[in-house]
Amino acid sequence: MAPGTAMAAPGLAGPGSRSASIRATAAQMFELAAQLEKRGDSNQASAILTLLANDPNPDVRNEARYRQALLMEADGRDQDAAVLLRQVLDAKPDASATRLKLATLLQKMGDEGAALRELRALRTIDLPPTVARFVDRLSASLQASKPLGFQVEVALAPDTNINRATRSDTLGTVLGDFTLDEEAKARSGIGAAIRGMAQARKPLTDRLSVVARASGEARLYRDKEFNDISLDFSAGPEFQLGRTRFAAEAGVVQQWYGMEPYQRGFRLAGSATRPVGPVSQIRIDAGYRTVDNRLNDLQDGHGFSARLRYERALSPTTLVSTSIGVDRFKAQDDAYSTRFIGGSVTAYREVGRMTLSAGIEVGRLKADERLVLLPEVREDSLIRFQLGSVFRQFTVGGFAPMMRVVIERNKSTVEYYDYTRRRTEFGVVRAF
Repeated sequence: MAPGTAMAAPGLAGPGSRSASIRATAAQMFELAAQLEKRGDSNQASAILTLLANDPNPDVRNEARYRQALLMEADGRDQDAAVLLRQVLDAKPDASATRLKLATLLQKMGDEGAALRELRALRTIDLPPTVARFVDRLSASLQASKPLGFQVEVALAPDTNINRATRSDTLGTVLGDFTLDEEAKARSGIGAAIRGMAQARKPLTDRLSVVARASGEARLYRDKEFNDISLDFSAGPEFQLGRTRFAAEAGVVQQWYGMEPYQRGFRLAGSATRPVGPVSQIRIDAGYRTVDNRLNDLQDGHGFSARLRYERALSPTTLVSTSIGVDRFKAQDDAYSTRFIGGSVTAYREVGRMTLSAGIEVGRLKADERLVLLPEVREDSLIRFQLGSVFRQFTVGGFAPMMRVVIERNKSTVEYYDYTRRRTEFGVVRAF
């Protein structure tokens, strides 16, 4: 650590003194803060570290923030500690001790996925063999924890097509062109997007846990007939076999559209996650679901899906994720039965105190039969681009502003499903 410039130590004047100060180097101030902490005077130690966190020397600032984060964690302020640790990594991405501490803190807060991503980023650094082995052991031990976690995201969302509808004035049928009324065509609007997830894990043994999750998403508009709300509750076992983690769950899903019940379902899902080397991970998901559409019984049915995901840390600041998946849904009416295949690639990059992301998703869907009135079987070709950024330099209370832009184009042989959509979200997310 660089010694830094000489500065005055605060709060050391006697009670009868008008004013007093001691000139000391940064190294001496760090030593004084450590002694105060040992004596149990964490408030004075924190005051000194706060002063050092504004030192012109970046090494001194980062060291002060790291030590202050440790004090905050000891005081039960995990979220504030995580924000400070992320600030250090924004300035110095290869700070291995800081990234390791952030990983353990994220796991403690219940976000195991983010913790494992930090550990994979850490393994892109040229670590000493003993430290590398410790990181590998920590990656494995994260599976046997008992976190309780919660995540939330709130955003304002202007959208050019809130109902994912066509802009065509007509719908071609075997009887000729039908004219679509305004309610059936694309509508724009500004709404609120709210997403949240809560998770609890109860360990039964070192390698077996029971996990319960509750998640929800709501897109709310002034015109409530376009409100789209869904809730998902699930629970199931999670266990470790060697380096592979297996999970299974049963869940119930309820969706409302226009503030009226739209569909409900039951699902069974399983996954297997395994590290591929020190910086990569592969995951396989498979699931079965039943759907009860409350508006159209012909759309009731059951489906199967599977997806393969691969994630790799290229450096402490760059992560790439790719996936490919298939889905088969069998409805009461073959015209609503579909086959889907799609894939995606997403990259994340830390640039200063911002996280930038860019992704593309493509997919093809085909129905089994055509609807009686339609001349063609439905065939869709979807492409979706997404750009996002989190601005941690404006962090307040552990949350930072974010912006996300989504451009979506679905080409379909049926005009009703042929649409273009541009959506922008401005909101707040967790800052670490």
